[in-house]
Amino acid sequence: MTTTHRTAGWDIRPERYDTDDATALRRDYYDDVAGRYWRRSATTQEVDEGLAGDGVEALEPPTGQFLVGRYDGKAAACGGVLMLDAERAELTRVFVRHAFRGTGGAGLLLAALEAAAVELGARRMVLNTRLDLVEARALYTRNGYREIPAYREGPYMEIWYGKELLPGT
Repeated sequence: MTTTHRTAGWDIRPERYDTDDATALRRDYYDDVAGRYWRRSATTQEVDEGLAGDGVEALEPPTGQFLVGRYDGKAAACGGVLMLDAERAELTRVFVRHAFRGTGGAGLLLAALEAAAVELGARRMVLNTRLDLVEARALYTRNGYREIPAYREGPYMEIWYGKELLPGT
């Protein structure tokens, strides 16, 4: 994958999901979304259990891609795309650390993830999220995602979005 996005302090590029920075970002992501769901901080053991067997190894070509965003050199954001079939990718693990929110990184990360999906052959991006993740939902709708019927079921899936991707996205 050649996808690299840079602007105003941000540098977003593919990175293995198991590097130190990627692992720390994934842990922060899980702590954030689980903590919001439970309305308390997740314990280290709960984060470990949540990440165990979560399928992140599929976020490597040809089945997917994991991206890490750095702001002024500091690991600040991550996200992945997973090919569900020959033309459809799923957006997953999209996260910007709280200290870096409001710096333009979320939109740039989303654009980089869409470009990575196109490079993998996707023509459509889908995702699922929870209703309480209002910032994420606002990001997706602001960037052209529209509500779609459920494409899979799960305990933390409450709303589904999709977007057509164009080459050069």
